Amino acid sequence: MLASFLKTRSNGYIGGLSSPVTAWDACSRLSPYLTYGNVSMRTVYQRTALRKKERQKQRGNGDFQAKALTMFTERLAWHCHFMQKLEDEPRIEFENMNRAFDGLRDEAINREYYEAWARGQTGYPMIDACMRALIATGWINFRMRAMLVSFATQHLWLHWREPALHLARMFLDYEPGIHYSQIQMQAGTTGIAAKRIYSPIKQVIDHDPEGVFLRRWLPELRNVPNEYMAEPHKMPIEIQKLAGCLIGTDYPAPIVDHSTAYREARDKIQSASRAAKLQGESARVFERHGSRRKRGMRRKTGGSRQRSLL
Repeated sequence: MLASFLKTRSNGYIGGLSSPVTAWDACSRLSPYLTYGNVSMRTVYQRTALRKKERQKQRGNGDFQAKALTMFTERLAWHCHFMQKLEDEPRIEFENMNRAFDGLRDEAINREYYEAWARGQTGYPMIDACMRALIATGWINFRMRAMLVSFATQHLWLHWREPALHLARMFLDYEPGIHYSQIQMQAGTTGIAAKRIYSPIKQVIDHDPEGVFLRRWLPELRNVPNEYMAEPHKMPIEIQKLAGCLIGTDYPAPIVDHSTAYREARDKIQSASRAAKLQGESARVFERHGSRRKRGMRRKTGGSRQRSLL
């Protein structure tokens, strides 16, 4: 797997790691082997550095594959950075990293929302396809993992703990240090990371506009026209009948309204973040867990986005 990535597949890494259509080949797919110790981080790093050097020698510093391997190496560093967070503060498996966010979400979660999310029956195709693919294969790419967590904790406003356990059971490459650090980042409970609420509609438009991935994992949508793949509930009833996909019967209507849920989650997180700063809790979290890279370096390398999964 390492050899195929370094030789050919890494050519598609930069442009292909975000889309669930291309990520299956473009990503290294080494994360399960690192998790179980089948290959060491040192081996991956050293062989990547050697391959990058070979490419630069052959084609110069501007070689596209060499740039991709540089990006991949940065993510190896973030992999270890996030594992260190749990090593430093094991309680974040169970408690909010930033204690100012305690009480923000009710720990007694909405079971209807949770079950729909966990089964891939939310009425949002990208959420449902990713969850069903994950259940079937044990793997999905990083952006889609972040979207799944964001949707559960922001749109559905579920406490992050139970969704985290569900995903831990699903991931073939489950690594606790990365897992809980990233879960809390996407749930907005660190107080030091950029607030991200992924739009499952926009993710279809950006990463699967022709519905290739969606139709594979959501066969009930196979005949839905491309223009309705992101929001099939907007199909006129005549088109629903022609596509053999009646919303509410063959495929669920959206479990929540995207715009309303987005706005409410954003306002709640922003309010909690202001309180965290006033209490000094965010400063404490940053001192313990924040990146020590200089701000300019983070911008240059993309490190501020803190990608960790491979």
